[in-house]
Amino acid sequence: MKLDAALPPVQLKDVPAIAKATQEIGFDALWTQETQHDPFLPCTLIAEHTSLLNFGTAIAVSFARSPANLAYTAWDLAAQSNGRFMLGLGTQVKAHVERRFGMTWPESVTGKLREQIQVIRAFWDSWQNGTKLNFRGEYYKITLMSPFFNAGAIENPNIPIYIAGVNTKLAKLAGEMCEGFHTHPFHSAKYLNEVILSGIEEGLQKENRKRKDISVSVTAFVATTPEEEAFARMQIAFYASTPSYKAVMDLHGWGETAEKLSGFAAKGEWFEMPMLITDEMLSEFCLMTSQENLANDLKKKYEGIADRLTLYTPFVPKEKDEWWKKLAKKFNS
Repeated sequence: MKLDAALPPVQLKDVPAIAKATQEIGFDALWTQETQHDPFLPCTLIAEHTSLLNFGTAIAVSFARSPANLAYTAWDLAAQSNGRFMLGLGTQVKAHVERRFGMTWPESVTGKLREQIQVIRAFWDSWQNGTKLNFRGEYYKITLMSPFFNAGAIENPNIPIYIAGVNTKLAKLAGEMCEGFHTHPFHSAKYLNEVILSGIEEGLQKENRKRKDISVSVTAFVATTPEEEAFARMQIAFYASTPSYKAVMDLHGWGETAEKLSGFAAKGEWFEMPMLITDEMLSEFCLMTSQENLANDLKKKYEGIADRLTLYTPFVPKEKDEWWKKLAKKFNS
């Protein structure tokens, strides 16, 4: 199990220092997000200012981009970093794809994402091996690649593709055709085992693949102080209010609470929401422990589930550096 870090939402000028510090601490990888900023631009700086650190997107919104955009960008980042880049894709939700990105939401989410991945790999195969580009699917017809637009072969062409999701269908798709899967931070061990891992296993079996062929990347809520506990309770209340994540609450018999939280959210009554998250709920979704026991308790909770682990608590350089180093050493040495 490797310990990774997540890049906080910062300006590009701040990325080199954070990337260097992340490598110095001993994290295995640094993941970028698509929230307030583009997820790919920081990756160029991470590649430039580190030599050992793996990095990738967790996630880039796939339906906001064409497969060609994704293929070219990932190819260049893999070349720049000598193969340290991992392409992480997520579908987002219909409202954001249509109303924030101005793109069309597909009839079949897994169908379109499957084709995107197939087209991306077809581009890579064309550039690396000279294979004729000839993809014809339901969503994409990609057949044109002239020498002028050919990105050419690179030394490390086997770029891992991760996808993210909260349901069985996307987990199954990852098991069928991806090198990795990003779980959502709003989860319980029960949900990961019964929904996500079972879906991944179904996909693996369909394509005669093994569990070692895919890396499961988990972002975990942890709390080692009362302040962190309060923050986790607030974030969990927000996620639990979102209809897309209601299945997590339903699995534990807390669907009624999720509906109440959605009602509060619809009225903008954000500060009332954490009070509905009971201590029992909090203990399912957040690991509450001490800083001294954190590493062992994380391993105990996620053993057999996670191959990569990122704490929801952000790594901030020059804040608890020695503690982060000790934690990273327990995972990555």
